[in-house]
Amino acid sequence: MSLYPFARSVVAGLLRPTFRIKVEGLEHFPKEGGVLLCTNHISNFDPPVVGVTAPRKVLFMAKAELFKVPVLKQLLTNFGTFPVKRGGGDREAIRAGLKVLKEGHVLGLFPEGTRSKDGKLGKGQAGAGFFALRSTAAVVPCAIIGPYKSFHTLRVVYGKPINMEEFREKKINAEEMTSIIMEEINKLLQK
Repeated sequence: MSLYPFARSVVAGLLRPTFRIKVEGLEHFPKEGGVLLCTNHISNFDPPVVGVTAPRKVLFMAKAELFKVPVLKQLLTNFGTFPVKRGGGDREAIRAGLKVLKEGHVLGLFPEGTRSKDGKLGKGQAGAGFFALRSTAAVVPCAIIGPYKSFHTLRVVYGKPINMEEFREKKINAEEMTSIIMEEINKLLQK
């Protein structure tokens, strides 16, 4: 039995009322097929918030250091999270991410690679563009807006999937594709 549905309902029961989470744009989220979900990163709460607001199970990459803590490693593995070594091309993580997308699941990425210290959108890493261009997955931008303060409204906005056909035909590189994804996230942040 998967721990995910139970954990999702427990986490939702804690986070939704505490942060008064308001979700927008769920109608844009593909109901099936691989989805590369790209969102800004402002807090350690971002993965669980995305996990409880997305209409489908989201699998995340997490920094490899988290998997060195035995209890945390077990939890993360049960939730479908897999490690990535930061700072370079982790071939194993790349293969795992492409497999998630090929099998028709949702891969959640934070293209900035780390949390924003000032809450502003940072520069995206090429990994997001790489996954977007090397898979046939829908690419959905997402923005988490607002402070993580008790009883203040936190908005999670899902945007329309990016039309990848035109970019795959243009043969743009991963960095250029990441910039396009970041522009779409930024547009959602301005709403």
